[in-house]
Amino acid sequence: MAAITVFTPTYNRAYCLHRCYESLCRQSCKDFVWLIIDDGSTDQTKDIVEGWQRAENGFEIVYLYKENGGMHTGYNCAYARIDTELSINVDSDDYLTDTAIEELLAFWREHRREDIGGIYALDRFEDGRIVGLPFPDDLKEFKGWGYKEVHYVGTDGKKKVFHNRGDKKFIGVTAAINRYPPIPEFPGEKYYSLYYKQHRIERDNAILVYNRPVCVVEYQEDGSTNHMLSQYVRNPKGFCDERKFVLEHAPTLRLRANAAIHYVAESLLAGDWAFFSHTPRKGLTLLCAPMGLALYLWIRRRTKT
Repeated sequence: MAAITVFTPTYNRAYCLHRCYESLCRQSCKDFVWLIIDDGSTDQTKDIVEGWQRAENGFEIVYLYKENGGMHTGYNCAYARIDTELSINVDSDDYLTDTAIEELLAFWREHRREDIGGIYALDRFEDGRIVGLPFPDDLKEFKGWGYKEVHYVGTDGKKKVFHNRGDKKFIGVTAAINRYPPIPEFPGEKYYSLYYKQHRIERDNAILVYNRPVCVVEYQEDGSTNHMLSQYVRNPKGFCDERKFVLEHAPTLRLRANAAIHYVAESLLAGDWAFFSHTPRKGLTLLCAPMGLALYLWIRRRTKT
């Protein structure tokens, strides 16, 4: 059995999926399986992948087709299939550095412990720039809220907070991932935060930091503010569900208040005017309700067609 699964949910990305494939062919270590979750593509994805499966590339390629349901349903499909010790997601328009698998497996074998739920590594752009901020040099592992606001004890023994910017690459330990339920799927909605399992893993397990880039990313134009606002409108129940988790578990008032504002706005977008009865923090939600209403009205105005 391979040591790690590289999984790639994809939808109509036949034109760029070859970049990921070619990077896997270049890997200095082939101790992995590539799991492709086709989320209902209508292009030539299936034919292209079948050609790669017939090629002599040194690693196994598994192709699974499903009806279109959104990226999070692709993650659920992948997690249900993964049987290797580790897994890493590589989007269909991204690719791994040539030594990524070798580096990650060597790092894991050196630092493996039963209480570890995953590893965070860095992403970079094609020009070599790191996405966002690298981790501080004295941040070796953490446990708690997550990589966006990391509370940790440095090598000097002092308590510190790292306010992260930019995405990081998560390498999950399958035994930890499987302890948590699938990402929720709401009928009619095709978006839910892909951070769902990571939030829970980070809360209960130690997370290692590998402060080197392993994935080269390319952000698409559909990552704009207006696109995100339209996601709020089309998928409000999923957003509400995630905001409730943040409200209940976030370590700082700032994070909880921000979640409360969004929870109110997205509840109203979902037509749930009884949102107050569902919130895990009624007092904070009440205080933030006026700002949540204002956000709801602003989203409606910005997305009005």
